[in-house]
Amino acid sequence: MQGAIARLCMVVAAAILNHPSLIPQENATIAAQDEELMVRMREHAERLERERSKLEAELSREVAKEDEGGGWEDGYSWYFWGTVSFVVFLAIEMGGMDTFESDPGALDDDDEALPARALELDKDILSHFYNRWTYISSHDTGRMREFVEGFTDDLLESLRSVSDRDADVEVGDFVGIGSMFESWQVRKTPTCDLVVPLSPPDALDFRVNLWCDPSSDMPPDRQGCGTVRVSRFGDRQGGCLCGSANLGEDMLCLLHGKTDADHVVDRDLDASLLAKDRVMKWFQVSLTKAWGRISHKYDFEVTFCRLDATGALKVRFPSGKAIVVNLIPAIQMVDTDAYLVSHFPSDGDGPPDPFWLLSLGVYERNLLKHLAKFLPRHSCHLHCLQAVTFLHAKQTTLTGANALTDYHWKTVLLHLLLRDKPSAWSADKTESRLRDMFGFMRGSLRQKTLRHVLIGNRRVPPEIRFPETIRKAEPVNLFRGLVLKRDLYAATVRHLQEMLRNAAALLQEYTPLSMSGGGLDY
Repeated sequence: MQGAIARLCMVVAAAILNHPSLIPQENATIAAQDEELMVRMREHAERLERERSKLEAELSREVAKEDEGGGWEDGYSWYFWGTVSFVVFLAIEMGGMDTFESDPGALDDDDEALPARALELDKDILSHFYNRWTYISSHDTGRMREFVEGFTDDLLESLRSVSDRDADVEVGDFVGIGSMFESWQVRKTPTCDLVVPLSPPDALDFRVNLWCDPSSDMPPDRQGCGTVRVSRFGDRQGGCLCGSANLGEDMLCLLHGKTDADHVVDRDLDASLLAKDRVMKWFQVSLTKAWGRISHKYDFEVTFCRLDATGALKVRFPSGKAIVVNLIPAIQMVDTDAYLVSHFPSDGDGPPDPFWLLSLGVYERNLLKHLAKFLPRHSCHLHCLQAVTFLHAKQTTLTGANALTDYHWKTVLLHLLLRDKPSAWSADKTESRLRDMFGFMRGSLRQKTLRHVLIGNRRVPPEIRFPETIRKAEPVNLFRGLVLKRDLYAATVRHLQEMLRNAAALLQEYTPLSMSGGGLDY
């Protein structure tokens, strides 16, 4: 009896934490919010009613087992808790409208959790920063991309030569995403993120299953994730090549995890799901062999710069300068530019096996390019993104680890570009737009809610064509992890406060590589 009541309390708590009315949407008009809210509330109520019915049935069975003399007390307890639960949900439903209308970028001046004073930056400092960045951008970025693309082509071709075409996955052509390919790179050590698609051997087939698919049974904490089911052509059952190929020590078994030395499938995982850890280990080993075959052709050094991120290479030149190349193993969704990736470079490890992360980096690049067409000439949007990511990197070296990444700042920019009129991004409004970006991030942190810019966002123009299942999915909160990580949340708030306080001084200190001794020596 007590266990059943405890389960009921857990349902109540989970419903409160995940209730749609507690997660405001900054990406919809008020009318759209009202309509969508009612639909989501009805769906939520139906799910809760089904769960309540199950619990009622279980409680009834428990009550029947109680002694006749004391059964009425437990029954009374059940009605008491049921009434409390009903009142709680009613309060949430009645207060939902006001919560949805809040804007993450609009904060009250008496907000105690985050600083309320406006960002103060001298226009001369901003102009000095941007003039220097324009120089490095025009002189080095193109050469960096050209070098990285040529080097990566050579490395992947060498990787293909050391792979077993009958047993290993096939390695496709890389796709560039992120700051280097969106023209806002500003790191002292340039970084290139390259998605490397992997396809199955001829005998097998990959089928991607997303968390938002109608038939998905993934847990709620796996939003933004997917799995890859491996099957043989001609049947619906999963399978790998363990029984049909003579796999050597370094050959890839697609289904068996890294701890399964004797090819025994992990009993906690679906036996037909692609083992991400195994793929990542194979990719790392294959890259090492591939570089060994071609290293004599180059006069620079290549090392794995992060042990927790597969494919993170640091290329160090004789001059001492370096470039980081992140090669990210991925499974491409059929007929789309969406990928399931093993990890995001900014976050290190991804979710546990067998879950992969959804990457819409190609569509985000297309969205940024599409929105730029409508902006004034010499618009300030990329300058603003360069400034905040530079400040974030500098402040991180001072205050340490926090939850923010460059991707979060790019997400903020895209939300603002979708929200504001194009004329708001003219060159003479740089300082105002910087304030908007900091204000939006402050509000998002206060609410612990930052929506993925594409998933479930009705403001995305129809010209950006990506899978409808993802477009119509429930929005994904990129700050969901901060809800339970109080220490990390506090560190992130302090980090943003210090960014605001130190912004002017940090921008003044910026000296790009090209301004202090020439560009990168390739």
